[in-house]
Amino acid sequence: MAGPGWYLMDGAEEAEVLDTLREGHLSRYRFGDETALSRTMLFEQHMAGVLGVRHTLALNSCTSGLLAGLTALGIGPGDEVIVPGYTFIASIAAVLFTGARPVLAEVDESLTLAPDDVEAKMSSRTKAIMPVHMIGAPADLDRLTATARAAGCAVIEDCAQALGGSYRGRRLGSIGDVGAFSLNTGKVITAGDGGLLTTDSTALHRQAFAFHDHGFAPDRAGLVDEGPRIGLNLRLHELAAAVGLAQARKLDHILERCRANQAAVRKELDGLPGVRERVIHDEGECGTAQVLIFDSPEVAGAVAAALGGSPLAASTKHNYARMGQLHAEFGRRDADGRTAVACGRPGDLPRTDDLLARSVALSVGVVDGYLGTLGDVTVLDTPEEAGRKAARVRETVETVTASLGERA
Repeated sequence: MAGPGWYLMDGAEEAEVLDTLREGHLSRYRFGDETALSRTMLFEQHMAGVLGVRHTLALNSCTSGLLAGLTALGIGPGDEVIVPGYTFIASIAAVLFTGARPVLAEVDESLTLAPDDVEAKMSSRTKAIMPVHMIGAPADLDRLTATARAAGCAVIEDCAQALGGSYRGRRLGSIGDVGAFSLNTGKVITAGDGGLLTTDSTALHRQAFAFHDHGFAPDRAGLVDEGPRIGLNLRLHELAAAVGLAQARKLDHILERCRANQAAVRKELDGLPGVRERVIHDEGECGTAQVLIFDSPEVAGAVAAALGGSPLAASTKHNYARMGQLHAEFGRRDADGRTAVACGRPGDLPRTDDLLARSVALSVGVVDGYLGTLGDVTVLDTPEEAGRKAARVRETVETVTASLGERA
């Protein structure tokens, strides 16, 4: 599992880590020197500028970012949060660990939250909508934010797979009330492990910061005896922040290479019969994969198998219908006697089931068997090389389609 940032590691990351070790500080805090900024604080400041937000908080994972954001918004027992059925288990788990109830909704042909199903599943208990920008592409934020605002709900952007992407000229994570990003090895940039929370609200940042560090006040440089709430320890350590900072400086270059390769792949695959690209809501997608939606599950399955993998429906990490951890929650009920998760049993989301069975993702910048990206295009390829590899995919699709046609 590797994202484009992992492939492009070089001496920059090494230099940042070595400088951090030589300075002798491995915590975000500089106890006794309140004027010094740690690597973690520098990373946060840098990312706030990149993403166009007032506040960025570095944490040990995107899951922690989602959990901190949810709790900062006051979401808890009795509340509901609408989450797509095609996501990563962490989106659902973060809601469950607040005591709130995840309500799973369909995705559309963008493979992100379907606004019409979100509207259908809104209730008086709904406190937030969580669009997940899957495989580097933005959800329909115009409609989803309008629905949320009309109902007085919050919007939490799960940007784990889409760091650096944009929508209507704004970076993802800067549009909702809160955004959360992943920095693991399979994402756009990496710190090994880690996450980011973004918000323009000073009040939400203060609450999220406190939750991620035992209830202490934000940006403390030394010991503080009081803070706004009780919290956990979800801090990012300095060595991860050092790697993240070096990677963040390469972000625009990484996105440029991914998008150039994706354009080459798209051009080579244009016009294939019986298949179309997924819907893209904005040209600011990251370009980390090229998703093809076939007319039938049979063709999608055969093409994926010929490429050495499976359609997106096979993912046990991202398809709600195959998440064993999620299914284990069905026997549990909340204080009101409701199932812990709504609309999460296999078959509850037929549109999602159909789309995932007909969808195949080709690697462009992210090579991830758990996600299901197939092929061998990486960010190290030139657009010409990416195009040649895509030509082999085209031949595979044409061969499989012809073979199935003959059998029919």
